[in-house]
Amino acid sequence: MKTKIIVIVGPTAVGKTALAIEVAKRFNGEVVSGDSQQVYRGLDIGTAKASPEEQAAVPHHLIDVREVTESYSAFDFVSEAKMAIEDIHSRGKLAIIAGGTGLYIQSLLEGYHLGGETPHEEILAYRASLEPFSDEELAHLVEQAGLEIPQFNRRRAMRALEIAHFGQGLENQETLYEPLIICLDDERSQLYERINRRVDLMFEAGLLDEAKWLFDHYPDVQAAKGIGYKELFPYFRGEQTLEEASESLKQATRRFAKRQLTWFRNRMQVTFYQIGEPGVQDRILSQIEEFLDD
Repeated sequence: MKTKIIVIVGPTAVGKTALAIEVAKRFNGEVVSGDSQQVYRGLDIGTAKASPEEQAAVPHHLIDVREVTESYSAFDFVSEAKMAIEDIHSRGKLAIIAGGTGLYIQSLLEGYHLGGETPHEEILAYRASLEPFSDEELAHLVEQAGLEIPQFNRRRAMRALEIAHFGQGLENQETLYEPLIICLDDERSQLYERINRRVDLMFEAGLLDEAKWLFDHYPDVQAAKGIGYKELFPYFRGEQTLEEASESLKQATRRFAKRQLTWFRNRMQVTFYQIGEPGVQDRILSQIEEFLDD
């Protein structure tokens, strides 16, 4: 029998952490972070980690599991998330995956993981190259590759082409989980306003000091390439004013949110919820209750 899990995805600043904590409290759960940057110790503000109080209220996994000098990949995430879910399930609790790194979460849910010899940047680039194709064009590519897909749809076609393209770099496996995937969204102007406000709050909380520490000591590591840090490096080098760097960070974050939504819309089977609609949290909790009782 497959393990039921709840998956909460969506763009940055949409409210995934707050919902995950509420779900965990309501259904005796624990949260597994699905964020590629929250694994790093010392990078708390720019990665929007759950606060110490939130982490004390509900157990969180895959946060602060790497030094900033270490690398982290989708392969690492899948391996460690599987162990976390197994541990949570073995104690009779519900695993709640919450995060916005689509590649990581899709790799966990769809029954394959990225081989250690295949850089996930290459897979991201290949997936991006398939994005402009229509469904009919994807079907033609699948036919040309000699692939057979039962119940053809866009997501399955792209996955099959990826596996065929990378060969042993992607291992196709039977998925271990039965997920309920909830994708939070908001009206675009409201989402962008939330992002801008979050960046302002990050500065108030000490983001500049956190980013300066990274710039001074580890400017070339993988962690320094994440949104929230690299946009401030031109300021530290004297190439931009702080106001310019702040606006650059807001713009980069808004663009990132748009890419996240595109990923979840086109590559994963999710149920969208508009957080601005009245009673939306109650509807989400009701759906989760029905899913767990089924």
